[in-house]
Amino acid sequence: MSKVTDSSGVPTPPGGLSVSEIPTRRVGGKWIFLFALSWFGVWIAQLTPVQLLLPLQVEKYLNATDWVANVLGFGLISGVAGAFALIAYPLTGALSDRTTSRFGRRRPWIALGTLGFAVSLVLLGWQTSFLSIGICWVGASIFFCVLTAALTAAISDQVPVNQRGYVSGWISAPQAIGIIAGLVLVMVLALSTFGGYALMAGLLVCLGLPFLLLMPDAVLPPGIVPPLTLSSLMGGLWISPRKHPDFGWTLLSRILVNLGNAFGTSLLLYFLMYGLKVADAQGSLIQLTLVYMVFVIIASLWLGRLSDKLGRRRVFIFGASVLQAAAALILAFVPTMGAATVGAALLGLGYGCFLSVDQALATEVLPDQLSRGKDLGIMNIALTVPQAFAPMLGALLVSAVGGFTLLFVISGVTALAGAWAVAQVRGVK
Repeated sequence: MSKVTDSSGVPTPPGGLSVSEIPTRRVGGKWIFLFALSWFGVWIAQLTPVQLLLPLQVEKYLNATDWVANVLGFGLISGVAGAFALIAYPLTGALSDRTTSRFGRRRPWIALGTLGFAVSLVLLGWQTSFLSIGICWVGASIFFCVLTAALTAAISDQVPVNQRGYVSGWISAPQAIGIIAGLVLVMVLALSTFGGYALMAGLLVCLGLPFLLLMPDAVLPPGIVPPLTLSSLMGGLWISPRKHPDFGWTLLSRILVNLGNAFGTSLLLYFLMYGLKVADAQGSLIQLTLVYMVFVIIASLWLGRLSDKLGRRRVFIFGASVLQAAAALILAFVPTMGAATVGAALLGLGYGCFLSVDQALATEVLPDQLSRGKDLGIMNIALTVPQAFAPMLGALLVSAVGGFTLLFVISGVTALAGAWAVAQVRGVK
C-alpha cells in the first residue's frame, strides 16, 4: 500500500493530520472546549502565584522592612525566571518539531510540561527562604514554557487560518477567568501558602488531562526534520527581519504590547497597597480583576471571531494597543479606585482583543511550517518574558521616583509603540 502524502511530499499520518501543510479542516466544539479547559488549568496555575501567592511568600520570607525591597525581591525572582524562558521556549519548540513519538509531536511535551509544572508548584509551597523560593519558581517557569510551547503549536498544527482568531480567544478568555478563580479560591478557602500552591497544581493536572489524552496529534515520520544540533538551534533563534519582515514586526509589536501590559498589571497589588493605600488591597484586587475578566472574555471571543470573519488582523491589534495605553495613562494621572476600575475595563477590552487576534497573526507570519513549534516558541518569548522582567523593571522605576506615576506612563507609551510596530506588517491585512 502506498503512503499518503501532503502537497510537499511529507507522509500524512493516519487520521489525516499533516505535519507540514497549513490545516484547512475546521476543529470542532469538543476540540475547542478541551483546549480551553487545558489553558484554564495553565493560567490558574501560573497567574495565581504571580498575582498573589508569590509576592506574599517573598514578602514573608525576605524579611525586608521597606516595601520597595519586597517589590525588588519579587521582581528579581521573576526576572531570573524570564531569562531561563529565553532558552526554554525555542528549545522546547524545536525539540517538539522533531519528536517522532508514536503518541505525536506535541503530546509528550504537554505531558512533561504539565507534570514538571505541577511538581514545581508543590515544592514551591514548602520553601521558606528567598533563594529556595527563587529556584523553585525558575523550575515552575521552565516547565510552564515547555507546556505552553506545545499547546500553542497545536493551533498551527490543527486549526485553519480562518478559525484561528476565534480559537486563540479560548487562550485569553480562560486567562481572565483563571486569574479571578485562583484568587477567589485561595482567599475564600483561606488556604496556607502550601495549600494554595498544591491546589493550583492539582487543577493544572485535572484540567489538562482531557485534551492531552483525547485529542489527536500528528505523528512525525523519522527523517523528515533534520536532527537538532547546537549550531542549528542557535542559528534558528535568529530569524532575519530583512528576509521575514512581517515576522520581525509582529514579534516587536508583541514584545512592546506585552511589556506595556505587564508594567500596568504586575505590580497592581503593590499599587493598591502602597499607592492608593486602600484598606482591603486583596479585596480591591479581586474587584478590579472581575472587571478586567468580563471585558477580556467579551473582547477575546467576539472580536477574535469578528477578525476571522473580516479577514483582518492589524486594525484589531492596533486598536487593542491604543486601548491598553489609555488604561495605563488613566492609572498614571487619575490615581483613584474609581479610575482604576475604568482602567481595568479598558485594559481587559484591549488585552482580550490583542491576545486572540495577535496569536492568529503570529501563526500567519511563520517562516517555515515544519519549524512552527520553534518559531512560535520565539513568539511566546514575547508573551512571557515581558511578564517576567516587568516586575523587576517596574520596581526599579517605582524605587527611583518613589511612586507609580512614571511606571504607568511608560506602560502607556510602550503600548503605543506596539501599535506603531504592528502597523508595519504588510503581508497580512
